[in-house]
Amino acid sequence: MTPSISAPAIAAACRYARAATVAIEVIDATGSTNADLLARAGAAPPQAALTGPTLLVALRQDAGRGRAGRRWVSAAGSLTFSLAWRFDRPLAALVGLPLAIGVAVAEVLNAQAAGAQLKWPNDVLVDGAKLAGVLIETVSMPTLLQQQSWAVVGVGINMRDAAPAGAPAAAPDPLSMVATPVAALPAADRNLLLARLLDAFCGALESFGASGLAPFVARWNGLHAHAGRTVNILERGVVVQSGRALGIDAVGRLLLDTNRGVVTVVAGDVSLRLAGEGGDAAAD
Repeated sequence: MTPSISAPAIAAACRYARAATVAIEVIDATGSTNADLLARAGAAPPQAALTGPTLLVALRQDAGRGRAGRRWVSAAGSLTFSLAWRFDRPLAALVGLPLAIGVAVAEVLNAQAAGAQLKWPNDVLVDGAKLAGVLIETVSMPTLLQQQSWAVVGVGINMRDAAPAGAPAAAPDPLSMVATPVAALPAADRNLLLARLLDAFCGALESFGASGLAPFVARWNGLHAHAGRTVNILERGVVVQSGRALGIDAVGRLLLDTNRGVVTVVAGDVSLRLAGEGGDAAAD
């Protein structure tokens, strides 16, 4: 049975000062926590418009979205939540934010000895299997110069449900957006985990707001799951680049050492696979 999640319990376990300014909401079910917060970010009063940073946790999510419009449905025991955060920056200045959040997620999980690593651009892996995914969506605020924006940080983490005493642990059901193999975090105190993540996100988002991706580049590269390995970049199932993964540059582009020299890959509607994984079609 999944342990209960409550806003007061999350708030009580937070330690970072800025986390105290975050409104925390826990709901039984929704289509998508990201969609809910995006709608409120663009809403005009007296509707339920966002007035400050807001964490929305759903015990069940059945119409979530992954990258490139993929469907993302949370399985039993998975942890799904979104954090809305306002930046005094235009949307163009938020490039690289998913990588910074990936660092925050991996570092929190590794404090629990998870062995998490990062797959460019937005996945968290353990032993090569997907443990978590990050999806960030943004909306400009209706200001004269459009110099403010909302970012909604959506995260899904595969977790094993707590089994009754004496019962064997059930195999995790993966999020439907996650290609096998998948990993799952052992059953844990979800309130404490959410508090640790909220603390880390507040620190990361404040740092990103002040300095952009720069404070995270070396940390991301230190967690790079495919460092030095040959990978393929696919677009619509076709290999468009192949080379040895070197890490990310100052703006979050993936650096590949290819037979034409070092090239950069921009995150978009592309995916990354290790060379030799099935399903790769050759580029024309």
